[in-house]
Amino acid sequence: MISHRTTFRTASIVALAGVLAAGCGSTGKDGKGTSGKTRTVVVFAAASLTETFTALGKTFEASHPGVKVKFNFGGSSALAQQIDQGAPADVFAAASPATMKQVTDAGRASGPRVFARNRLEIAVPPANPAKVAALKDLASSKVKVVLCAPQVPCGAAALKALKAAGLTVKPVSQEQDVKAALTKVRLNEADAALVYRTDVKAAAGQVKGIDFPEAAKAINDYPIAAISKAPQPGLAGEFVQSVLSQQGQTTLLQAGFEKP
Repeated sequence: MISHRTTFRTASIVALAGVLAAGCGSTGKDGKGTSGKTRTVVVFAAASLTETFTALGKTFEASHPGVKVKFNFGGSSALAQQIDQGAPADVFAAASPATMKQVTDAGRASGPRVFARNRLEIAVPPANPAKVAALKDLASSKVKVVLCAPQVPCGAAALKALKAAGLTVKPVSQEQDVKAALTKVRLNEADAALVYRTDVKAAAGQVKGIDFPEAAKAINDYPIAAISKAPQPGLAGEFVQSVLSQQGQTTLLQAGFEKP
């Protein structure tokens, strides 16, 4: 018997395929499809890459006339599952090697390259009403803490950091990607969240970031790879190279990412 969840996932992939296919056509020498449609390179990327990859996408479009970059941002584990189930993608950029391995083990991609690293910070509202000052404060029952779900790279990193500190934290919610966790703090629905340093920086004053030493023991590597049967294999390879280029690396460093 096919479960409602399986039916929903299949329907979601079919719907996504229809949306992405609308932007794709056969390739002409001028960079546009023979039908006159613009070529589209589809990039599945971790939610924590939203701001940086959006900027890199605009740069890529500017240097590739007739090409559009379409992003699907979300939790890396969910994106890997979508790719494994056949969702049309050209590039996958994950927030951890473990989620990339799901895709490479399934034969959907090969030869991933680590292009950046990221570490956690404690995000609190600007006024910091719970007076959080260190990681140990998150273990207090008086502090409403939000974490990413354990299967999500930011959640796995948070658990690793907490274990290194010998702490147990009972979150009020577990979110499916880092942006959702950060939003809880921005909306004052939580006193603190463990998110990436880059997300705190991108929030531009809407939250306050607190560094903690245990973050050094839970740094995430970010790998990127072209999908093996990418609809636009040439563009997929070029986009990967643009991320690995000096310009791409400079953009990532400015956003708070670390060198691989």
